[in-house]
Amino acid sequence: MVPGAEDTIAIAGVVRYPHIGAMRKRLICLAALILAANTLAAQTPKSGAGTTPTLVVLITIDGFRASNLEKFGPQLTGGLARLTKGGAWFTNAHQDHAITETAPGHASLLSGRFPRSTGIAANRVGVTDPESPLVGGSGVIGASPKRFQGTELFDWMLSKYSQSRALSVSSKDRGAILPIGKSRQQVYWYPGDGNFTTSRYYTDSLPVWVTQFNERHLPQAYAGKSWNLLAPDSAYHEADSVAIEGLGNDFVFPHPVPADPQRAANWIRGTPFIDEVTVALALDGVNAMKLGAGASPDLLAISLSATDAVNHRLGPDSREAHDQVLRTDRVIGVLLDSLFRLRDSSRVVVVLAADHGFTTIPEIAAENPNTKPMPTRASLDDALRVARAKMRELKVDTLALEVDQQIVLADRAAFVKAHASLNDVTDEFIKTALLTPGIHRVDRLQKLRSADTLTDPVARRWVHQFPEGTNVELVATLDPGSLWSSILVASHGSPYDIDSHVPIVFYGSGIAAGKYDQFVRTVDIAPTLAKLLGIQPLERLDGVPLTRALK
Repeated sequence: MVPGAEDTIAIAGVVRYPHIGAMRKRLICLAALILAANTLAAQTPKSGAGTTPTLVVLITIDGFRASNLEKFGPQLTGGLARLTKGGAWFTNAHQDHAITETAPGHASLLSGRFPRSTGIAANRVGVTDPESPLVGGSGVIGASPKRFQGTELFDWMLSKYSQSRALSVSSKDRGAILPIGKSRQQVYWYPGDGNFTTSRYYTDSLPVWVTQFNERHLPQAYAGKSWNLLAPDSAYHEADSVAIEGLGNDFVFPHPVPADPQRAANWIRGTPFIDEVTVALALDGVNAMKLGAGASPDLLAISLSATDAVNHRLGPDSREAHDQVLRTDRVIGVLLDSLFRLRDSSRVVVVLAADHGFTTIPEIAAENPNTKPMPTRASLDDALRVARAKMRELKVDTLALEVDQQIVLADRAAFVKAHASLNDVTDEFIKTALLTPGIHRVDRLQKLRSADTLTDPVARRWVHQFPEGTNVELVATLDPGSLWSSILVASHGSPYDIDSHVPIVFYGSGIAAGKYDQFVRTVDIAPTLAKLLGIQPLERLDGVPLTRALK
Protein backbone atom coordinates (compact mmCIF):
# COMPACT_ATOMS: atom_id res chain seq x y z
CA MET A 1 0.00 0.00 0.00
CA VAL A 2 1.32 3.45 -0.90
CA PRO A 3 1.75 5.57 2.27
CA GLY A 4 -1.10 8.02 2.59
CA ALA A 5 -3.23 6.29 -0.03
CA GLU A 6 -5.75 4.83 2.38
CA ASP A 7 -9.40 5.67 2.13
CA THR A 8 -9.87 8.29 4.86
CA ILE A 9 -13.06 8.76 6.84
CA ALA A 10 -14.32 12.31 7.26
CA ILE A 11 -14.24 13.20 10.93
CA ALA A 12 -17.84 14.35 11.02
CA GLY A 13 -19.34 11.40 9.18
CA VAL A 14 -18.63 8.25 7.23
CA VAL A 15 -18.09 10.03 3.92
CA ARG A 16 -14.94 8.69 2.25
CA TYR A 17 -12.60 10.57 -0.02
CA PRO A 18 -9.52 9.39 -1.91
CA HIS A 19 -5.94 10.38 -1.24
CA ILE A 20 -5.14 13.65 -3.05
CA GLY A 21 -1.50 14.10 -2.17
CA ALA A 22 -0.86 17.56 -0.81
CA MET A 23 -1.59 18.13 2.87
CA ARG A 24 -3.14 21.53 2.15
CA LYS A 25 -5.64 19.96 -0.25
CA ARG A 26 -6.44 17.23 2.28
CA LEU A 27 -7.02 19.89 4.92
CA ILE A 28 -9.41 21.87 2.72
CA CYS A 29 -11.24 18.73 1.63
CA LEU A 30 -11.59 17.45 5.18
CA ALA A 31 -12.86 20.80 6.43
CA ALA A 32 -15.41 20.94 3.63
CA LEU A 33 -16.69 17.47 4.48
CA ILE A 34 -17.09 18.39 8.13
CA LEU A 35 -19.01 21.48 7.25
CA ALA A 36 -21.26 19.62 4.84
CA ALA A 37 -21.94 16.81 7.29
CA ASN A 38 -22.94 19.23 10.04
CA THR A 39 -24.73 21.74 7.76
CA LEU A 40 -22.38 24.39 9.08
CA ALA A 41 -21.81 25.90 5.68
CA ALA A 42 -25.35 27.23 5.70
CA GLN A 43 -24.45 29.49 8.59
CA THR A 44 -22.34 32.51 7.71
CA PRO A 45 -20.48 34.60 10.28
CA LYS A 46 -21.73 38.07 11.07
CA SER A 47 -19.40 41.00 11.42
CA GLY A 48 -18.64 41.76 15.05
CA ALA A 49 -19.64 45.20 16.29
CA GLY A 50 -16.83 45.22 18.84
CA THR A 51 -13.68 43.37 19.80
CA THR A 52 -14.71 41.80 23.10
CA PRO A 53 -14.47 38.02 22.56
CA THR A 54 -17.71 36.09 22.77
CA LEU A 55 -15.95 32.73 22.46
CA VAL A 56 -12.79 31.65 24.27
CA VAL A 57 -11.27 28.46 22.86
CA LEU A 58 -8.62 26.45 24.72
CA ILE A 59 -6.89 23.81 22.59
CA THR A 60 -4.70 21.50 24.66
CA ILE A 61 -2.47 18.95 22.94
CA ASP A 62 -1.77 16.20 25.43
CA GLY A 63 1.94 15.33 25.56
CA PHE A 64 3.11 17.87 22.99
CA ARG A 65 6.71 19.09 23.06
CA ALA A 66 7.09 22.82 22.47
CA SER A 67 10.08 22.06 20.25
CA ASN A 68 7.77 20.36 17.72
CA LEU A 69 6.60 23.75 16.50
CA GLU A 70 10.12 24.79 15.48
CA LYS A 71 11.36 21.35 14.47
CA PHE A 72 8.53 20.62 12.07
CA GLY A 73 7.60 24.23 11.30
CA PRO A 74 8.41 24.09 7.57
CA GLN A 75 6.01 21.15 7.18
CA LEU A 76 3.11 22.78 9.03
CA THR A 77 0.42 24.22 6.78
CA GLY A 78 -2.73 23.96 8.92
CA GLY A 79 -3.86 25.10 12.34
CA LEU A 80 -0.51 25.06 14.10
CA ALA A 81 0.96 27.14 11.30
CA ARG A 82 -1.91 29.63 11.48
CA LEU A 83 -1.66 30.02 15.24
CA THR A 84 2.11 30.45 15.43
CA LYS A 85 2.33 32.79 12.44
CA GLY A 86 -0.62 34.96 13.40
CA GLY A 87 -0.64 34.77 17.19
CA ALA A 88 1.35 35.70 20.28
CA TRP A 89 3.73 32.75 20.48
CA PHE A 90 5.65 32.29 23.74
CA THR A 91 8.56 30.01 22.92
CA ASN A 92 9.84 29.60 26.50
CA ALA A 93 6.66 28.46 28.23
CA HIS A 94 6.56 25.81 30.97
CA GLN A 95 4.36 23.75 33.20
CA ASP A 96 6.30 25.02 36.21
CA HIS A 97 5.70 22.11 38.61
CA ALA A 98 7.51 18.85 39.26
CA ILE A 99 5.08 16.02 38.40
CA THR A 100 4.43 16.93 34.78
CA GLU A 101 1.44 14.72 34.09
CA THR A 102 -1.93 15.09 32.41
CA ALA A 103 -4.09 15.85 35.46
CA PRO A 104 -1.96 18.53 37.16
CA GLY A 105 -1.14 20.01 33.76
CA HIS A 106 -4.76 20.40 32.71
CA ALA A 107 -5.72 21.75 36.14
CA SER A 108 -3.15 24.58 35.79
CA LEU A 109 -4.28 25.83 32.39
CA LEU A 110 -7.39 27.83 33.29
CA SER A 111 -7.01 28.04 37.06
CA GLY A 112 -3.93 30.26 37.11
CA ARG A 113 -2.61 28.18 40.00
CA PHE A 114 -0.01 25.49 40.65
CA PRO A 115 -0.88 21.97 41.85
CA ARG A 116 -0.14 23.00 45.43
CA SER A 117 -3.40 24.98 45.40
CA THR A 118 -5.56 23.10 42.86
CA GLY A 119 -5.35 19.85 44.84
CA ILE A 120 -4.47 17.92 41.66
CA ALA A 121 -0.91 16.75 42.27
CA ALA A 122 -0.77 13.68 39.98
CA ASN A 123 -2.85 11.53 37.66
CA ARG A 124 -3.38 8.95 40.39
CA VAL A 125 -5.12 11.57 42.56
CA GLY A 126 -6.90 13.25 39.69
CA VAL A 127 -10.56 12.73 38.75
CA THR A 128 -11.40 9.09 39.50
CA ASP A 129 -14.62 8.99 41.53
CA PRO A 130 -16.68 5.79 42.01
CA GLU A 131 -19.48 7.93 43.48
CA SER A 132 -19.97 9.63 40.10
CA PRO A 133 -20.65 6.74 37.70
CA LEU A 134 -20.72 7.29 33.97
CA VAL A 135 -23.99 7.99 32.22
CA GLY A 136 -24.90 4.93 30.20
CA GLY A 137 -23.05 2.45 32.43
CA SER A 138 -20.06 1.59 30.24
CA GLY A 139 -18.45 -0.34 33.09
CA VAL A 140 -15.60 2.19 33.37
CA ILE A 141 -15.16 3.68 36.83
CA GLY A 142 -16.73 7.11 37.37
CA ALA A 143 -15.06 10.49 37.40
CA SER A 144 -15.62 14.00 38.74
CA PRO A 145 -13.69 17.13 39.80
CA LYS A 146 -14.32 16.51 43.51
CA ARG A 147 -10.57 16.71 44.36
CA PHE A 148 -10.15 19.98 42.50
CA GLN A 149 -9.93 22.99 44.80
CA GLY A 150 -10.74 26.61 44.06
CA THR A 151 -12.01 28.30 40.92
CA GLU A 152 -11.16 28.56 37.24
CA LEU A 153 -11.62 31.00 34.38
CA PHE A 154 -15.17 29.89 33.67
CA ASP A 155 -16.21 30.59 37.27
CA TRP A 156 -14.85 34.12 36.87
CA MET A 157 -16.72 34.49 33.57
CA LEU A 158 -19.94 33.29 35.16
CA SER A 159 -19.62 35.71 38.08
CA LYS A 160 -19.88 38.62 35.63
CA TYR A 161 -21.88 37.05 32.81
CA SER A 162 -24.68 34.86 34.17
CA GLN A 163 -25.54 33.61 30.67
CA SER A 164 -22.07 32.24 29.89
CA ARG A 165 -21.81 28.54 29.05
CA ALA A 166 -18.97 26.06 28.69
CA LEU A 167 -18.29 22.90 26.72
CA SER A 168 -15.25 20.73 27.37
CA VAL A 169 -14.42 17.58 25.39
CA SER A 170 -11.54 15.11 25.33
CA SER A 171 -10.77 11.46 24.86
CA LYS A 172 -9.63 11.43 28.52
CA ASP A 173 -11.84 12.14 31.51
CA ARG A 174 -9.19 14.30 33.20
CA GLY A 175 -8.57 16.18 29.96
CA ALA A 176 -12.24 17.10 29.76
CA ILE A 177 -12.97 17.71 33.45
CA LEU A 178 -10.06 19.72 34.80
CA PRO A 179 -10.05 22.74 32.43
CA ILE A 180 -13.56 23.54 33.71
CA GLY A 181 -13.07 22.83 37.41
CA LYS A 182 -16.11 22.13 39.55
CA SER A 183 -18.64 23.96 37.42
CA ARG A 184 -21.44 21.67 36.23
CA GLN A 185 -21.24 22.51 32.55
CA GLN A 186 -21.31 20.22 29.52
CA VAL A 187 -18.24 17.97 29.86
CA TYR A 188 -17.75 14.82 27.76
CA TRP A 189 -15.07 12.19 27.27
CA TYR A 190 -14.56 8.84 25.57
CA PRO A 191 -14.20 5.65 27.66
CA GLY A 192 -13.46 3.58 24.55
CA ASP A 193 -16.76 1.77 24.04
CA GLY A 194 -17.76 3.77 20.97
CA ASN A 195 -19.69 6.53 22.73
CA PHE A 196 -18.80 9.85 24.33
CA THR A 197 -20.31 10.23 27.76
CA THR A 198 -20.12 12.12 31.02
CA SER A 199 -20.67 11.29 34.68
CA ARG A 200 -23.60 11.77 37.00
CA TYR A 201 -21.70 14.59 38.65
CA TYR A 202 -22.86 16.63 35.65
CA THR A 203 -26.15 15.08 34.54
CA ASP A 204 -28.28 11.94 34.61
CA SER A 205 -28.77 11.74 30.85
CA LEU A 206 -27.00 12.85 27.69
CA PRO A 207 -28.44 15.77 25.69
CA VAL A 208 -30.02 14.98 22.35
CA TRP A 209 -27.09 16.36 20.36
CA VAL A 210 -24.57 14.02 22.06
CA THR A 211 -26.90 11.03 21.63
CA GLN A 212 -27.28 11.84 17.95
CA PHE A 213 -23.51 12.16 17.59
CA ASN A 214 -23.00 8.74 19.19
CA GLU A 215 -25.61 7.22 16.90
CA ARG A 216 -23.44 8.09 13.90
CA HIS A 217 -20.88 5.51 15.17
CA LEU A 218 -17.86 7.47 13.94
CA PRO A 219 -15.28 5.53 16.02
CA GLN A 220 -16.55 2.19 14.68
CA ALA A 221 -16.34 3.50 11.11
CA TYR A 222 -12.53 3.34 11.26
CA ALA A 223 -12.69 -0.48 11.39
CA GLY A 224 -10.45 -2.05 8.77
CA LYS A 225 -8.69 1.21 7.92
CA SER A 226 -5.01 1.94 8.45
CA TRP A 227 -2.92 4.73 9.86
CA ASN A 228 -0.50 5.53 7.05
CA LEU A 229 1.91 8.39 6.54
CA LEU A 230 0.21 11.69 5.83
CA ALA A 231 3.13 13.11 3.82
CA PRO A 232 5.44 11.40 1.31
CA ASP A 233 7.99 9.05 2.82
CA SER A 234 10.80 11.48 1.95
CA ALA A 235 9.34 14.03 4.38
CA TYR A 236 10.32 11.88 7.38
CA HIS A 237 13.89 11.55 8.63
CA GLU A 238 13.15 9.07 11.43
CA ALA A 239 13.86 5.36 11.03
CA ASP A 240 10.75 3.19 10.93
CA SER A 241 12.39 0.03 12.24
CA VAL A 242 13.25 0.77 15.89
CA ALA A 243 12.25 -2.36 17.77
CA ILE A 244 12.03 -0.76 21.23
CA GLU A 245 9.11 1.27 19.89
CA GLY A 246 5.90 -0.47 20.79
CA LEU A 247 8.03 -3.12 22.52
CA GLY A 248 8.39 -4.66 19.09
CA ASN A 249 4.66 -4.81 18.44
CA ASP A 250 3.07 -2.91 15.53
CA PHE A 251 5.97 -0.44 15.33
CA VAL A 252 6.20 0.15 11.56
CA PHE A 253 3.84 1.77 9.08
CA PRO A 254 1.11 1.05 8.13
CA HIS A 255 -0.76 0.58 11.42
CA PRO A 256 -3.98 -1.34 10.72
CA VAL A 257 -7.14 -0.77 12.72
CA PRO A 258 -8.99 -3.99 13.70
CA ALA A 259 -11.77 -5.01 11.32
CA ASP A 260 -14.21 -5.59 14.17
CA PRO A 261 -16.10 -2.30 14.78
CA GLN A 262 -16.16 -2.57 18.57
CA ARG A 263 -12.47 -3.43 18.78
CA ALA A 264 -11.78 -0.54 16.43
CA ALA A 265 -13.76 1.83 18.65
CA ASN A 266 -11.35 1.12 21.51
CA TRP A 267 -8.23 0.77 19.36
CA ILE A 268 -8.41 4.24 17.83
CA ARG A 269 -7.65 5.81 21.21
CA GLY A 270 -3.99 5.07 20.45
CA THR A 271 -4.11 6.58 16.96
CA PRO A 272 -4.52 10.05 15.41
CA PHE A 273 -8.12 9.16 14.56
CA ILE A 274 -9.37 9.83 18.10
CA ASP A 275 -8.48 13.51 17.71
CA GLU A 276 -10.56 13.69 14.55
CA VAL A 277 -13.58 12.28 16.34
CA THR A 278 -13.06 14.57 19.34
CA VAL A 279 -13.00 17.67 17.11
CA ALA A 280 -16.15 16.48 15.33
CA LEU A 281 -17.94 16.23 18.70
CA ALA A 282 -16.74 19.70 19.69
CA LEU A 283 -18.03 21.24 16.46
CA ASP A 284 -21.40 19.57 16.90
CA GLY A 285 -21.48 20.99 20.42
CA VAL A 286 -20.68 24.53 19.31
CA ASN A 287 -23.50 24.28 16.78
CA ALA A 288 -26.06 22.72 19.14
CA MET A 289 -25.28 24.94 22.13
CA LYS A 290 -24.80 28.08 19.99
CA LEU A 291 -21.57 28.79 21.83
CA GLY A 292 -20.21 32.25 21.08
CA ALA A 293 -23.42 33.38 19.39
CA GLY A 294 -24.73 35.51 22.25
CA ALA A 295 -23.67 38.67 24.01
CA SER A 296 -21.96 36.86 26.91
CA PRO A 297 -18.61 35.14 26.40
CA ASP A 298 -18.65 31.34 26.29
CA LEU A 299 -15.85 28.81 26.74
CA LEU A 300 -14.89 25.86 24.56
CA ALA A 301 -12.11 23.57 25.84
CA ILE A 302 -10.78 20.79 23.62
CA SER A 303 -8.05 18.40 24.75
CA LEU A 304 -6.53 16.27 21.99
CA SER A 305 -5.17 13.04 23.49
CA ALA A 306 -3.70 11.15 20.53
CA THR A 307 -0.20 12.67 20.74
CA ASP A 308 0.19 11.42 24.31
CA ALA A 309 -0.95 7.91 23.37
CA VAL A 310 1.35 7.74 20.34
CA ASN A 311 4.34 9.03 22.31
CA HIS A 312 3.79 6.61 25.20
CA ARG A 313 3.66 3.56 22.93
CA LEU A 314 6.13 4.48 20.20
CA GLY A 315 8.22 7.31 21.65
CA PRO A 316 8.26 11.08 21.06
CA ASP A 317 11.11 10.79 18.54
CA SER A 318 9.48 8.13 16.36
CA ARG A 319 8.29 8.47 12.80
CA GLU A 320 4.78 8.03 14.16
CA ALA A 321 5.25 10.99 16.52
CA HIS A 322 6.39 13.10 13.56
CA ASP A 323 3.34 12.09 11.55
CA GLN A 324 1.11 12.81 14.53
CA VAL A 325 2.41 16.40 14.66
CA LEU A 326 1.43 16.84 11.00
CA ARG A 327 -1.99 15.35 11.64
CA THR A 328 -2.49 17.56 14.68
CA ASP A 329 -1.69 20.55 12.50
CA ARG A 330 -4.34 19.39 10.06
CA VAL A 331 -7.09 18.65 12.57
CA ILE A 332 -6.60 22.00 14.35
CA GLY A 333 -6.84 23.65 10.95
CA VAL A 334 -10.17 21.90 10.40
CA LEU A 335 -11.34 23.08 13.81
CA LEU A 336 -10.41 26.72 13.16
CA ASP A 337 -11.83 26.77 9.64
CA SER A 338 -15.11 25.36 10.93
CA LEU A 339 -15.32 27.69 13.94
CA PHE A 340 -14.71 30.75 11.81
CA ARG A 341 -17.51 29.72 9.45
CA LEU A 342 -19.80 29.52 12.46
CA ARG A 343 -18.62 32.62 14.31
CA ASP A 344 -17.12 35.97 13.48
CA SER A 345 -13.38 35.43 13.91
CA SER A 346 -12.99 38.94 15.33
CA ARG A 347 -14.99 37.80 18.38
CA VAL A 348 -13.03 34.57 19.00
CA VAL A 349 -9.82 34.18 21.01
CA VAL A 350 -7.89 30.91 20.85
CA VAL A 351 -5.21 29.61 23.21
CA LEU A 352 -2.95 26.70 22.29
CA ALA A 353 -1.20 24.87 25.14
CA ALA A 354 -0.11 21.45 26.36
CA ASP A 355 -0.23 19.64 29.68
CA HIS A 356 3.37 18.36 29.53
CA GLY A 357 6.21 17.49 27.19
CA PHE A 358 7.89 14.08 26.77
CA THR A 359 11.15 12.30 27.59
CA THR A 360 13.03 10.29 24.96
CA ILE A 361 12.90 6.50 25.33
CA PRO A 362 15.77 5.77 27.78
CA GLU A 363 17.12 2.84 25.74
CA ILE A 364 17.40 5.08 22.68
CA ALA A 365 19.03 7.91 24.63
CA ALA A 366 21.50 5.40 26.10
CA GLU A 367 22.75 4.55 22.60
CA ASN A 368 24.60 7.87 22.63
CA PRO A 369 27.91 7.17 24.44
CA ASN A 370 28.20 10.86 25.36
CA THR A 371 25.05 10.79 27.46
CA LYS A 372 25.99 11.12 31.13
CA PRO A 373 24.65 9.80 33.39
CA MET A 374 23.31 6.89 31.41
CA PRO A 375 19.48 6.97 31.24
CA THR A 376 17.73 4.01 32.84
CA ARG A 377 14.49 2.96 34.51
CA ALA A 378 14.47 3.28 38.27
CA SER A 379 12.38 2.70 41.37
CA LEU A 380 12.61 3.43 45.10
CA ASP A 381 11.77 -0.14 46.13
CA ASP A 382 15.23 -0.92 47.55
CA ALA A 383 15.29 2.31 49.55
CA LEU A 384 11.87 1.52 51.01
CA ARG A 385 12.99 -1.97 52.06
CA VAL A 386 16.01 -0.55 53.88
CA ALA A 387 13.90 2.14 55.56
CA ARG A 388 11.31 -0.37 56.74
CA ALA A 389 14.02 -2.60 58.17
CA LYS A 390 15.13 0.39 60.23
CA MET A 391 11.52 1.00 61.28
CA ARG A 392 11.18 -2.56 62.54
CA GLU A 393 14.34 -2.02 64.55
CA LEU A 394 12.76 1.13 66.05
CA LYS A 395 9.42 -0.68 66.57
CA VAL A 396 7.53 1.65 64.25
CA ASP A 397 4.63 0.38 62.14
CA THR A 398 6.22 -0.17 58.72
CA LEU A 399 3.13 1.18 56.99
CA ALA A 400 3.93 4.60 58.46
CA LEU A 401 6.22 5.13 55.45
CA GLU A 402 4.95 4.67 51.90
CA VAL A 403 6.37 5.29 48.43
CA ASP A 404 4.12 6.59 45.69
CA GLN A 405 6.44 6.46 42.66
CA GLN A 406 8.54 9.62 43.21
CA ILE A 407 7.23 10.78 46.58
CA VAL A 408 7.61 9.39 50.10
CA LEU A 409 4.65 9.77 52.45
CA ALA A 410 5.08 9.64 56.22
CA ASP A 411 2.65 9.13 59.06
CA ARG A 412 4.51 11.38 61.46
CA ALA A 413 2.16 10.62 64.35
CA ALA A 414 3.19 6.96 64.23
CA PHE A 415 6.83 7.91 64.79
CA VAL A 416 5.88 10.18 67.68
CA LYS A 417 3.82 7.39 69.21
CA ALA A 418 6.80 4.99 68.98
CA HIS A 419 9.21 7.64 70.35
CA ALA A 420 11.28 7.11 67.20
CA SER A 421 13.10 9.54 64.93
CA LEU A 422 11.62 9.94 61.47
CA ASN A 423 14.87 11.55 60.33
CA ASP A 424 16.84 8.43 61.27
CA VAL A 425 14.63 6.39 58.94
CA THR A 426 14.59 8.90 56.10
CA ASP A 427 18.38 9.25 56.32
CA GLU A 428 18.65 5.51 55.59
CA PHE A 429 16.13 5.88 52.78
CA ILE A 430 18.01 8.75 51.14
CA LYS A 431 21.38 7.03 51.43
CA THR A 432 20.11 3.89 49.70
CA ALA A 433 18.11 5.79 47.07
CA LEU A 434 21.14 7.82 45.99
CA LEU A 435 23.03 4.57 45.32
CA THR A 436 20.26 3.43 42.99
CA PRO A 437 21.00 3.87 39.24
CA GLY A 438 18.80 6.58 37.78
CA ILE A 439 18.15 8.49 41.03
CA HIS A 440 19.66 11.98 40.81
CA ARG A 441 18.54 13.54 44.10
CA VAL A 442 16.21 12.99 47.04
CA ASP A 443 15.09 16.07 48.94
CA ARG A 444 13.18 16.78 52.11
CA LEU A 445 10.21 18.75 50.84
CA GLN A 446 10.19 21.10 53.81
CA LYS A 447 13.84 21.96 53.26
CA LEU A 448 13.16 22.82 49.62
CA ARG A 449 10.77 25.56 50.73
CA SER A 450 13.76 27.61 51.87
CA ALA A 451 15.94 26.77 48.84
CA ASP A 452 16.99 29.28 46.18
CA THR A 453 14.25 28.55 43.69
CA LEU A 454 15.62 31.04 41.15
CA THR A 455 18.81 29.09 40.59
CA ASP A 456 17.34 25.65 41.34
CA PRO A 457 14.32 25.05 39.05
CA VAL A 458 13.92 21.48 40.33
CA ALA A 459 13.43 22.80 43.87
CA ARG A 460 11.04 25.48 42.61
CA ARG A 461 8.90 22.99 40.77
CA TRP A 462 8.66 20.67 43.78
CA VAL A 463 7.62 23.61 45.96
CA HIS A 464 4.90 24.40 43.40
CA GLN A 465 3.67 20.81 43.59
CA PHE A 466 2.52 20.39 47.20
CA PRO A 467 0.99 22.70 49.81
CA GLU A 468 2.23 23.34 53.33
CA GLY A 469 1.01 20.71 55.78
CA THR A 470 1.17 17.83 53.32
CA ASN A 471 2.25 14.36 54.47
CA VAL A 472 4.84 14.26 51.68
CA GLU A 473 8.16 13.89 53.46
CA LEU A 474 10.63 13.27 50.62
CA VAL A 475 10.62 13.88 46.88
CA ALA A 476 12.88 12.01 44.47
CA THR A 477 14.17 13.32 41.14
CA LEU A 478 15.59 11.05 38.46
CA ASP A 479 18.68 11.64 36.38
CA PRO A 480 17.80 13.59 33.20
CA GLY A 481 16.51 11.12 30.63
CA SER A 482 15.70 8.34 33.10
CA LEU A 483 12.15 7.17 33.77
CA TRP A 484 10.34 5.51 36.63
CA SER A 485 9.82 1.80 36.07
CA SER A 486 6.61 1.04 34.22
CA ILE A 487 5.28 -0.86 31.22
CA LEU A 488 5.28 2.34 29.16
CA VAL A 489 7.86 2.58 26.38
CA ALA A 490 8.22 6.34 26.88
CA SER A 491 6.82 8.73 29.43
CA HIS A 492 7.04 12.09 31.20
CA GLY A 493 6.57 13.44 34.71
CA SER A 494 9.95 14.93 35.61
CA PRO A 495 10.78 18.50 36.74
CA TYR A 496 13.16 18.88 33.78
CA ASP A 497 12.53 21.14 30.81
CA ILE A 498 12.08 18.18 28.44
CA ASP A 499 8.81 17.49 30.27
CA SER A 500 7.88 21.02 31.36
CA HIS A 501 8.47 22.90 28.10
CA VAL A 502 5.12 23.33 26.33
CA PRO A 503 3.66 25.68 23.72
CA ILE A 504 1.62 28.73 24.67
CA VAL A 505 0.09 30.67 21.79
CA PHE A 506 -2.71 33.27 21.99
CA TYR A 507 -4.52 34.03 18.76
CA GLY A 508 -7.44 36.17 17.68
CA SER A 509 -9.50 38.92 19.21
CA GLY A 510 -7.43 41.42 21.19
CA ILE A 511 -4.14 39.58 20.71
CA ALA A 512 -0.88 41.30 19.70
CA ALA A 513 0.83 38.90 17.31
CA GLY A 514 4.53 38.28 17.83
CA LYS A 515 7.12 35.75 18.90
CA TYR A 516 8.25 36.18 22.50
CA ASP A 517 11.12 34.40 24.23
CA GLN A 518 10.45 35.47 27.82
CA PHE A 519 10.02 32.77 30.47
CA VAL A 520 6.30 32.23 31.10
CA ARG A 521 4.19 29.57 32.80
CA THR A 522 0.89 27.88 32.00
CA VAL A 523 -0.52 29.50 35.15
CA ASP A 524 -0.21 32.81 33.27
CA ILE A 525 -2.85 31.78 30.71
CA ALA A 526 -5.94 32.31 32.89
CA PRO A 527 -5.03 35.78 34.22
CA THR A 528 -4.17 36.85 30.66
CA LEU A 529 -7.58 35.76 29.42
CA ALA A 530 -9.26 37.37 32.43
CA LYS A 531 -7.62 40.70 31.60
CA LEU A 532 -8.65 40.36 27.96
CA LEU A 533 -12.27 39.64 28.96
CA GLY A 534 -12.36 42.37 31.60
CA ILE A 535 -13.21 40.00 34.43
CA GLN A 536 -11.74 39.50 37.89
CA PRO A 537 -10.31 36.25 39.28
CA LEU A 538 -12.17 35.09 42.38
CA GLU A 539 -9.03 34.19 44.34
CA ARG A 540 -5.32 34.81 44.54
CA LEU A 541 -3.42 33.39 41.59
CA ASP A 542 0.10 32.13 40.98
CA GLY A 543 0.09 33.45 37.42
CA VAL A 544 0.23 36.97 36.03
CA PRO A 545 -1.24 38.51 32.86
CA LEU A 546 1.06 38.30 29.86
CA THR A 547 0.44 41.88 28.79
CA ARG A 548 2.77 41.61 25.79
CA ALA A 549 0.20 39.29 24.24
CA LEU A 550 -2.58 41.86 24.50
CA LYS A 551 -3.31 44.81 22.23
